[in-house]
Amino acid sequence: MTFWDHLDALRAVLLRCGVVVIVIAVVAFGFRDELFDILLAPKESDFCIYRLFRVFSELPNFHVELINTALARQFIIHMQISFAAGVVVASPYLLFEVFRFIAPALYPNERKAMLPAIGVSYLMFIVGSLVNYFVIFPLTFRFLGTYQVSADVPNMITLDSYISTLISLTLAFGLVFEMPVVCWILGRLGILTAPMLRAVRRHAIVVILVVAAIITPTGDPVTLFLVSCPIWGLYEASIFLLPTHKPNQPNQPISTPS
Repeated sequence: MTFWDHLDALRAVLLRCGVVVIVIAVVAFGFRDELFDILLAPKESDFCIYRLFRVFSELPNFHVELINTALARQFIIHMQISFAAGVVVASPYLLFEVFRFIAPALYPNERKAMLPAIGVSYLMFIVGSLVNYFVIFPLTFRFLGTYQVSADVPNMITLDSYISTLISLTLAFGLVFEMPVVCWILGRLGILTAPMLRAVRRHAIVVILVVAAIITPTGDPVTLFLVSCPIWGLYEASIFLLPTHKPNQPNQPISTPS
């Protein structure tokens, strides 16, 4: 195929992907109540993670009221969330179209390796997003939404702030959960090995605790533990997936005759 033929094929792929996303987004637009019931559930004191915490400790009920400060902002957010839902629901098809477009340029062994890598990467992103939705974001929102420097300064949290924080944390944790996949790729390229990560494990644990404390600044050791454990588990999983030595290098050093 010529350059222009490839360009026409890419345009056809983008057109099909765009049509699928728009159709699903239009359907999702009609399910406004269901969409926002899911998105706004973590702000309620009867959310599942809060009920779980009440099993082990006394966790008082709380109520945070969201407000809107712009005339058309709620409608715009509705459209944005519908489009995001379209992308999320259509993401398996989008990945399929992208893979089908680039597959002819790959060798057979590269196609065999790339297909499971894409599947695992997508699965890990979904798992990270769910961990954020059910654990990280609710705990963060509860702390920041109810925190006051003084009783004379009430919190007035906008819907825009709530949605943007939820989306940004979801993307962040989705990317964090790509750690094993990235390490596996670096290992296949000969850049990273398991002994390298083992050598800096103590430093990595400190960094993980600091990151967990920044993400969920509740001051609660239980929350810190819940946030840091998945990240630490991903680090250990990355060590397990990495080779013990770089390619084309022996496991043991070769001794030279004296």
